Amino acid sequence: PVPVEAGDGAVYTPLLAHAEQADVLERLDFVLRNISELRKEVEELRNSLQHLAAEIVGGVRSHLEETQKATRRRRFPFPRERSDSTGSSSIYFTASSGAANTDDGESEGGYSTANAESDYDRESERESAEEEDEVSCETVRTARRDSLDLVNEDEGLLAVDSLLTEGLGHLLQQADRLHDGDEQEKREGFQLLLNNKLAYADQKDFRWRLARAYSDMCEIAEDADEKRSYAADGKEEMETALQTWDQSAECHQWYAVLCGQLSQHQSTRERIQTGYVFKEHIDKAIELKPEDPKSYYLLGRWCYQVSHLGWLEKKTASALFEAPPTATVQEALQNFLRVEELSPGFSKAGRVYIAK
Repeated sequence: PVPVEAGDGAVYTPLLAHAEQADVLERLDFVLRNISELRKEVEELRNSLQHLAAEIVGGVRSHLEETQKATRRRRFPFPRERSDSTGSSSIYFTASSGAANTDDGESEGGYSTANAESDYDRESERESAEEEDEVSCETVRTARRDSLDLVNEDEGLLAVDSLLTEGLGHLLQQADRLHDGDEQEKREGFQLLLNNKLAYADQKDFRWRLARAYSDMCEIAEDADEKRSYAADGKEEMETALQTWDQSAECHQWYAVLCGQLSQHQSTRERIQTGYVFKEHIDKAIELKPEDPKSYYLLGRWCYQVSHLGWLEKKTASALFEAPPTATVQEALQNFLRVEELSPGFSKAGRVYIAK
């Protein structure tokens, strides 16, 4: 109950001879490989700078803390001692008489003075420590800002990113051209994308084109196991991509196509279950990009095939699922007519379905 084909595109007429195209391909591959290697080297340099900045900040912080401790030790090299001698005017008992000093005024005055001096010293020490801590923190913050500025103002990295973006544009154009070509060109396009996966795997437009190339290889392959392998690998690529780009119509679209291709090698139960998944992702693709004729073509095929399910398949679907898939020929026709409305002549197969 799910379609296999992905639709017919426009036929491309090459402007260059095959030998010239091969030469251009070799040169582009060489440039892209060098750019990929340069990007790796720049990334390694960035990581090294970040580690170096962290080490510098840590070293400065440790040095300031040690300096601060040493300063405090130098300020108070030994503890104060209170005198108990005969001539002392302290509040403590005198050693000669063994009696308490009876001069209450002096005692009170001496006690007040001693306490005042002690509190003043402690307060001065606390304020000095706080000032030193603030200076230390400010120095560390300055070092950290300097280190971050060193990493973020890397103009070379921006230049490399610009080159990679430009290279990606040429690569995608080439992949589209090869996709519209014959079987040999589709194989070349698939290999081209695989060769550049390391450099551009984090780009949405690259990932769904790679999935499309897996779909092309599935159609080209003749061995059943090989077809299943291409479809499964492409589906896995799109499952990973949808975790990041859930709002991409193309990702949902090609995920649905690969699910349909893989279902041709599954049991009846799995095919019916895949039909639900297919319909869900095509509906999502239409919601995200309502002017794309390919999605309506795929939905039309799904409606047509579901409307022609055999008696056994309908009974199996009813037994396994609460709500088996349903669609009518009229719904299929409406979708194929919508394709013609958006892009006349988009697919010869679509016109054949309209005639049916």
